Amino acid sequence: MADGEDPHADTRRLVAVRLDPASIGRSTRDIEHERAIAIYDLIDENSFAPLGDPHPGPYALVVSLADNRLVLDITRQDGEPVVSHHLSLSPLRRVVKDYFLVCESYYDAIRRASPSQIEAIDMGRRGLHNEGSELLRERLKDKVACDFTTARRLFTLVCALHWKG
Repeated sequence: MADGEDPHADTRRLVAVRLDPASIGRSTRDIEHERAIAIYDLIDENSFAPLGDPHPGPYALVVSLADNRLVLDITRQDGEPVVSHHLSLSPLRRVVKDYFLVCESYYDAIRRASPSQIEAIDMGRRGLHNEGSELLRERLKDKVACDFTTARRLFTLVCALHWKG
């Protein structure tokens, strides 16, 4: 281990992530691909640890929607339950809606707009994504320790639950 490395980093992470099929419903091949990439990116690089858990991870996560709430079911790698957090979607609703509107504009601009227009829309899209990530991280601060990159990738999965195609 190199100097300055966290000796517990391999235990403070997600090694498996799944979106509940009942929460996402049917979608297009492109959307399925985007969801798979989001999960791959999250597993590839993350910092994630439920607060107050006396035993180290690594962890598995199932993300779902139930009763208009975001549900994060956290287990150990072997499936042993750790904790389930239910978060209201209300604080995230506006930023998710705005994010999708800007994404639609971005994908439309790729086909029709100039490079400078595409870049401007992309900056707005990234800004909304960052705003949603910070909001999600704030909502999780007393429940799960995670860095900004992990919160950003989790926000992508929250959006993935809403992608309809």
